[in-house]
Amino acid sequence: MDKLKAFESFVSVAQKGSLTAAANAEGVAPAIIGRRLDGLESHLGVKLLVRTTRRITLTHEGSAFLEDCQRLLADVANAEASVSAGGLKASGHLRITAPAGFGRRHVAPLVPQFCAAHPDVTVSLNLSDRVVDLAAEGFDCAVRVGDLPDSSLVSVRMADNRRLCVATPEFLARHGTPQTPNDLMRLRCLTLSSDASQTKGWAFRVPTATGAHEVIHLRPAGRMDCSDGQVLHDWCLGGHGIAWRSTWEVATQIKSGQLVSVLDDFAAAPNGIYAVFSQRKHLPLRLRLWIDFLKYRYAQQDYWGSPV
Repeated sequence: MDKLKAFESFVSVAQKGSLTAAANAEGVAPAIIGRRLDGLESHLGVKLLVRTTRRITLTHEGSAFLEDCQRLLADVANAEASVSAGGLKASGHLRITAPAGFGRRHVAPLVPQFCAAHPDVTVSLNLSDRVVDLAAEGFDCAVRVGDLPDSSLVSVRMADNRRLCVATPEFLARHGTPQTPNDLMRLRCLTLSSDASQTKGWAFRVPTATGAHEVIHLRPAGRMDCSDGQVLHDWCLGGHGIAWRSTWEVATQIKSGQLVSVLDDFAAAPNGIYAVFSQRKHLPLRLRLWIDFLKYRYAQQDYWGSPV
């Protein structure tokens, strides 16, 4: 039995819902597809499909085996592609998700460049501040910013994510400039109402009685909060309070003088910007190239602009 051909036929039948449709797609007789499936089930010792005159349905074992077969066939296709064209040719569809604000600024503009370098790869980009379940929703990779929760996912750190407290000069002139993190508790702050990277609060590095330093987390309060980072950014620019934002969001406004960073001496060490993906023994070539591409672009000295 040609196992690879049998796997391909099984996947085709499962996707198309009939032996005839799978056979037509391959240009062979339905009986040939049927013999391949019979041989595969006999070899495995399990029933993969329930076949009736009206429809074909997957058994429990068939559903589990289908996912493995799809992954295997994708790996084989990418292995063949990596050998051709000097190991630089990739193909297939890549589904990516990223936080809305970061994705608009630092993922979406790079997708056309990646597609130009790899013309046989197609890309779907989903922008959402919701923490997406990669496996359940069929995504190949997520770009995530901040501290990562413990999970079975694999993460690759691509860049640092430094956060600063910022406000407009006008707001600080009216309400005063905080000198220590605890001063934030008496000032109007603009906070995210739901954000996985800020569940612990705003992080600061403060001295201890022994002369060392420790990281503390505060939960400042204010009259306005929002689940959307761009809205907080706009409120901050409007002079409505102090916000704790990433430098990739506010560096331009700090440089122009629209915003002023405060409490810089208490800034905590940066967390990370990560590529996150499901555990696999062999990553598809298109996914490996995408991660390498992001790491390379983010590592360029001029990419993030002048440090603030």
